[in-house]
Amino acid sequence: MPRADLDVSADSAALAARIADWLVDEITGSTGPFALNLSGGSTPKALYTLLATDKYRAAIDWPRVHLFFGDERFVPKDHPDSNFRMANEAMISHVPIPADNVHPVETESGTPEEAAAAYQRTLQAFYGKTALDSGRPLFAVTLLGLGDDGHTASLFPGTQALHERDAWVTAVIGAKPEPRISLTYPCLDSSHNVAFLVAGAAKHAMLTRVLDKDPTLPASHVETSGRLIVFCDTAAAGDLTPSA
Repeated sequence: MPRADLDVSADSAALAARIADWLVDEITGSTGPFALNLSGGSTPKALYTLLATDKYRAAIDWPRVHLFFGDERFVPKDHPDSNFRMANEAMISHVPIPADNVHPVETESGTPEEAAAAYQRTLQAFYGKTALDSGRPLFAVTLLGLGDDGHTASLFPGTQALHERDAWVTAVIGAKPEPRISLTYPCLDSSHNVAFLVAGAAKHAMLTRVLDKDPTLPASHVETSGRLIVFCDTAAAGDLTPSA
């Protein structure tokens, strides 16, 4: 894991606004399609809700934005645990993004393995190649959460997914009651910016371990040739010193 920039906001509301402002700047300063890789979780949900408000909805060139998902539960899209449902209800259905620019994981039929293979084909079709080029990131921004066990996306401790280096997407079975579909490290790492979103005092100890590059934690192994940022609130930061 490269050295991360630590960006600290006063509280959860200020954190969502800080990330939203940063995303607007990234999109505004870019040209061509802007691939945004979404995360599930309560902190990203607050961000998505904010992006759907008048201020941010009007500031983003939505027809250039393409939305992808870093992981998904193998449940129907209308299931309460679906990451797509959360993002759709909080943001997607409220902004003028073309339907063809939203790329959910297809979980309505088949097996988790088939869903993973299909999503890999979706990513490769967007990228235009079947092999990732270190000089041309797949994503402009990847948003990631941090679990209490140090997982990120659906890369959980002790799973085979942590060792996958060929596939872009993999099925993760047995780590949780429901199967998961997750992007692998090579795919997550193919990002111009990787941003962890971390909130709450309960995440402080785990965040400290990740920033110290504890090798036992999946989140510690995320890498990028671009910029790695941790956006967090003061509760999660605790005694950690923000980057200058």
